[in-house]
Amino acid sequence: MKPKAWITFALGAFLFILGIWTLAAYRSPGSVVPLLIGGSLVYLSWTRSRTATLVFGHTTIVVGCFLVTWGIYLLPQSQPTFAHILGRPLFWGFISIFGGICANYHGFCACVRRKSPGD
Repeated sequence: MKPKAWITFALGAFLFILGIWTLAAYRSPGSVVPLLIGGSLVYLSWTRSRTATLVFGHTTIVVGCFLVTWGIYLLPQSQPTFAHILGRPLFWGFISIFGGICANYHGFCACVRRKSPGD
């Protein structure tokens, strides 16, 4: 069995690996978010469920808002290095919010609603 959406699978695998790297490097609880989002995207790459895509989108927006709030709270102690920015919740919060908006729009896209011949 292979994924139906290769781009979603590749993005999910990339986020999962990046989450493992940032979790190992910084041991920040915010680094768990890329792990969860990456794992969810890998799951979504095998299914064309509109409901799963919409639940993922809404959940990602809520988690993103929480991370942005947490990231703003941590902003005074931040160090402006590239690796430090990738390990902080503010960056992943904005990525999560915009990714959730994208997933919600994608839930109503024709590519999700139409069934492939094998389904």
